[in-house]
Amino acid sequence: MQLGLSCMEEIYDVGGKLDVAITLKDELARTKSGRIYVDDFCRQQKINVVKVKNVNDADAIDAIKQHQLDWLFIIGWSQIAKSEVLSAPKQGVLGMHPTLLPVGRGQAAIPWAILRSLKETGVTLFQLDEGVDTGPIIAQERLPLAANETATTLYQRVADAHRTLIRRVWPELEAGRVQAIPQEEQHASVWEGRKPADGEIRSTMSVSEVERLVRATTKPYPGAFCVNGDTVIRIWQGKVSTSQQPVEPGSRRLHFADGSYDALHYDVEPAI
Repeated sequence: MQLGLSCMEEIYDVGGKLDVAITLKDELARTKSGRIYVDDFCRQQKINVVKVKNVNDADAIDAIKQHQLDWLFIIGWSQIAKSEVLSAPKQGVLGMHPTLLPVGRGQAAIPWAILRSLKETGVTLFQLDEGVDTGPIIAQERLPLAANETATTLYQRVADAHRTLIRRVWPELEAGRVQAIPQEEQHASVWEGRKPADGEIRSTMSVSEVERLVRATTKPYPGAFCVNGDTVIRIWQGKVSTSQQPVEPGSRRLHFADGSYDALHYDVEPAI
């Protein structure tokens, strides 16, 4: 994911270096939201690249041990590292999660922050353990959410926060002064994963639910959509409207029990 590449770039911007980059094989997860390739960056920085099907594969573990890594960063992976990976580096394994842990463990953190109308979210740098996003916290960056926040804007702010945390913590990592604080379990919550089908706009929704869904699932995610006969309208941007307001040229007005929503930027696709 772009978030992982952002961290790699920041490590070099602060004068650090990486011994090896482990990434998915090129043919895997091509349609996954945010999938990017690190080959060009690694070529420029002369970083050895190992491509695997799973972070727990023997090739990945061998590469970690061969390079005698002090720290391993696992960022942007949806796979859970098992004990053999977690114990392979000398100091440990670090991850980033785009919520203020222990809130929002799990998946789809950026869409859920918008769908839940949070006033604030953030990014957490933490040490991985055998749980899912349960390891001790090293540092956090807080991000207030605007009322009109979209997945596009929040994704970029989350990427910037990843860079900020790397920049802030890197001197401590190099000096061996990293301190991790256990998460407060009484405040923990788990957010479920989301599928492209979860972006469907239904006639039973309120107009405010539709407005949030469009903002939460816009690019780089698959988008909110409604089925209209043999076509699918995939909406990237829109606004709540009233029946008294004129429809802007090129837009589509959707009607719900409590109001109307104007799709301003959208694609029309054949229904499968």
